[in-house]
Amino acid sequence: MTYDLYIGDRSYSSWSLRGWLLFEKFGIPVRTHLVDFSQDAGVAAQIAALAPARTVPSVQLEDGTVLSESLSIAEELASRHPDAGLWPADPSARAIARNLTSEMHAGFGPLREFCPMNMRAAYHGIDVPEDVTSDLRRLEVIWSHARAATAPKGPWLAGPYSVADAFYAPVAARIAGYGLDVDGAAQAYVAAHLADPAFRRWRAMGAARGADLPWYRRPYPQTDWPGPDPIPAEAVDEGTPENTACPYSGKPITHLGKFDGRVFGFCNAFCRDKTVADAGAWPAFMAVYDS
Repeated sequence: MTYDLYIGDRSYSSWSLRGWLLFEKFGIPVRTHLVDFSQDAGVAAQIAALAPARTVPSVQLEDGTVLSESLSIAEELASRHPDAGLWPADPSARAIARNLTSEMHAGFGPLREFCPMNMRAAYHGIDVPEDVTSDLRRLEVIWSHARAATAPKGPWLAGPYSVADAFYAPVAARIAGYGLDVDGAAQAYVAAHLADPAFRRWRAMGAARGADLPWYRRPYPQTDWPGPDPIPAEAVDEGTPENTACPYSGKPITHLGKFDGRVFGFCNAFCRDKTVADAGAWPAFMAVYDS
């Protein structure tokens, strides 16, 4: 099966993150196309060929059918890939995961409005409105209920990572990025997302490609991103790389990066820059780094 996924800017597009995770976390191959949020032409104009879609994420199937709602993308992928594990296998856990996903899809408007996702910044000391606080308390309730009812062995809501967790990943980014106050159980769930390699790769790619969009900034005191500390790294123009080919493509080296004092090479600027942003998120690079 062939899928084409259209996403917005990785640093800011929360729904695009959900759509991308539905492929990335469940091993479903996809061709990804980036819609530029900095262009004067809006999203709908940039994906006019996918009509009637007008938002991201949108998916085009191999027969030309277009899916333009994240929930429909999730259900269609679950139908086409029943062994991928998008929903929990246990019927009760699956029902809970579906209910969680539907509530996320339809709710939490105050939190979304007050805290637009911005993975390029982290804030603290924010005076949170009452309606946003109500959303946070609701998240604590439904997350705790899901874990109590399903007794997962890992950090996720209803057993192994599922569609529900993909849908709440941007919520975790908001709670972390704005320093929002949630209880210990909710904070542990947020931390699981921040440490998840796929989540980290998404954020690293957003740092490596895309403009810094001023309309997403907020006038709050800034702090460091609260996720795992990356390996100290920077792009460099000179040096002798330890590797002989790009860790990702195997192509000849054209760009260099320095990682904790060691130089490695890549086949293009994007490969280098996404790795500089968070080397530990990339198993292919870490295999070379650790060798």
